[in-house]
Amino acid sequence: MKYQVSQQSAAEVQAACIVVTIDQSGKLSDAAKLIDEASNGFLTQRFEEGDIKGKSGETLLLPAVSGIAAKRVLLVGTGKEAPKATSAIKILNAIANATLKREGEVALAISELASDELPESWWAEQAAIAFTGNSYKFTETKPQPEDAPKQADSVSWIGSDVSAALLKGAAIGEGMNFAKELGNMPPNICTPTWLAEQAIALTADSSLETTILDQEKLAEMGAGAFYSVAKGSSEPGKIIVMQYKGAENADEAPHMVLGKGITFDTGGISLKPGAKMDEMKYDMCGAASVFGTVKALLALKPKINVLAMVTSAENMPAGNASKPGDVVTSLSGKTIEILNTDAEGRLVLCDALTYGIDNYKPASVVDIATLTGACMAALGNVNSGLFTQDEDMAEQLQSAAAYSQDKVWRLPLEDDYQELLDSNFADMANIGGPLAGATTAACFLSRFTEGTPWAHLDIAGTAWNGGAAKGATGRPVALLVNYLLNK
Repeated sequence: MKYQVSQQSAAEVQAACIVVTIDQSGKLSDAAKLIDEASNGFLTQRFEEGDIKGKSGETLLLPAVSGIAAKRVLLVGTGKEAPKATSAIKILNAIANATLKREGEVALAISELASDELPESWWAEQAAIAFTGNSYKFTETKPQPEDAPKQADSVSWIGSDVSAALLKGAAIGEGMNFAKELGNMPPNICTPTWLAEQAIALTADSSLETTILDQEKLAEMGAGAFYSVAKGSSEPGKIIVMQYKGAENADEAPHMVLGKGITFDTGGISLKPGAKMDEMKYDMCGAASVFGTVKALLALKPKINVLAMVTSAENMPAGNASKPGDVVTSLSGKTIEILNTDAEGRLVLCDALTYGIDNYKPASVVDIATLTGACMAALGNVNSGLFTQDEDMAEQLQSAAAYSQDKVWRLPLEDDYQELLDSNFADMANIGGPLAGATTAACFLSRFTEGTPWAHLDIAGTAWNGGAAKGATGRPVALLVNYLLNK
């Protein structure tokens, strides 16, 4: 889908559909007034007759109106007050859903919605994300219909030159779609080896270098925490290292993003209940978000260095799988008593943190993981959990989250929680008991990041939707891309 800027008026633009707005009091935007005047008050009549009430996100698709060039008019409600960020995204998604199946050009005459808080460039960026994201549909393992569904060819923004914002939004949208596709792929296809192949395919872009560390090599290196998880599966585990080199100084310290990529999580010997276990294919959505972020960076080409890592394995209950009570030695040399094999994400992540920090000396580290049900219970599917003791990191991630509306909520990471990980038989246990589960998981990871600015995002509640709407969300790609671009 192409995105472009148009200087034509709403009445002149030759599009398959022109989008204009009306608020809940019946006030038309200036663009809508042009169409209303050209059509002898047709839009005003629609409000007066109750066809549309102007509620936020409400849409009314109208046929060709005399006096204008567009073939259709989409009248969109904006509510009682100037839209805030949350309602703005609701409006944009409503527009995308109402117009995407129209072939040809969709013209957006909505620049008047811009404000000091939400400038025109923000609206344009979010519009591109909405259109790109709403065009996604998983079809890889479903029979294709004989007739492909219709889809808009292009989206035109009527207003200021916001080309850069449209490009950024399209790149983020494509990155989110890539993350959704990886997350939605069934686990018999999406294995650690398959994920490594996706990384290698991305190296067609010369600004990306990829290294694959296989399970046996990692075991030889002493990555005993990672190996304790991977060894229980017939699918070999891997750590995938992607280096995006965009900075003018090739030696500039990279910013590291690390994604948990458990392509299927049975819980291991600490077996999960059978209900909804199919959704454990989404336990690699942290990895998917890193892939999506790389995809967006390759499109945008920012002048930064990024170390994008994925630690991938299956967690299976085989005869050689780890058992509760086992003690393993991590790549850092620290020993870990495994009390619950379903707390495997932190085991694969800790060795990847050690490897990335020791070998690449990153300027900062963010890890992203579907790590704990405790975080999901606390925050639901609205906010991802943010953990860090670095105030600069917290501010940067919260700022990127507020801008992108890829929301986070900061949860405690105080030293007082560390003692919950005490073990009689190792340097630490891999769980901290029934209380503060999301925090003790973050405490565990923090022990492998000493001396490096680090933050942890627990996306267990935000990475996918269940039920009838089951599917990966593509979060937190938008947050990560904005965070890295702000660097």
